[in-house]
Amino acid sequence: MKRLFASAVAVSCLLLTPSTADAACNLWACDEPQVGVGNGALTATYVDSSGSSWAASNAAPPEHPYTYRLRNPCAVSDEDIGACRPTDFQVCDAAPGRVVNYYVVERRRLVLGDGTTADGFIPPPGSSPGQQVGGWQETARRCVDVTALNPPPSPDEVFRYFRTLPLPQLPTRQQPPGDGLVGLPVIFFTDGPTTQTFTLDIRGFTVEIAARATGFTWHTGDGTALTTTGPGAPYPDHTISHDYASGTYTASLTTTWTATFRIDGGTTVPVPGSTTTDGEPVTFDVLQARPVLTNPFD
Repeated sequence: MKRLFASAVAVSCLLLTPSTADAACNLWACDEPQVGVGNGALTATYVDSSGSSWAASNAAPPEHPYTYRLRNPCAVSDEDIGACRPTDFQVCDAAPGRVVNYYVVERRRLVLGDGTTADGFIPPPGSSPGQQVGGWQETARRCVDVTALNPPPSPDEVFRYFRTLPLPQLPTRQQPPGDGLVGLPVIFFTDGPTTQTFTLDIRGFTVEIAARATGFTWHTGDGTALTTTGPGAPYPDHTISHDYASGTYTASLTTTWTATFRIDGGTTVPVPGSTTTDGEPVTFDVLQARPVLTNPFD
């Protein structure tokens, strides 16, 4: 299977967020997809738009009158006005294992067997059947299934995998261990791993995801939530503590994970989103200590 590693300019439709949806699409098998890069585009021989789902392939029917390219809308807008438009970013539905992104669909005329084109355009003298003639024409802006072209995983596709990874569920530790005392703050920290690296195979591409715990929400059990950017530490280096009234409490930790990734050893870029894990809760009593007078001479 031929691979293509895209630079940031656009094969991957960088800011889209595909979600799961119906898998019905009319696709063509393609043993050796020929994916071209240029001007923020994927090149496809044929785009099927006969139904509600659009799909791109390299296997065109005989005498097809057009060839296609699928351009990142943001790249097109940047050429026109020097910036992206809000409408450049559309959410596309994708079944698991499918790659569906929002594209500007452009087509270019092909010379037919009789030396003409489908729309009456006059080819230059000496043009041969199958030759591309004329300029690129925008035909639609649509979600297109490009799985058959085997583009590299987009950041949003990697994010879908990132959310399913078995990230550590960091435990809640407290001091003093066991019961606490009113007037003596309870110290919280976690001693679980705060980094984790995963290597995945996504459609034949080796994707390395480096996850890091970047946010910690400590649910104290009395309706308070403490948010920190670090895992805390035990006494005397503690940074997280909470005062309690007497009673029984269940505390827990929610950890927020972010990540970077790289494809086939290429440039490292951020995963566009975060995910969370919940650690095992811990239950403890906080007791009220009462002074008792005694006779030191007894």
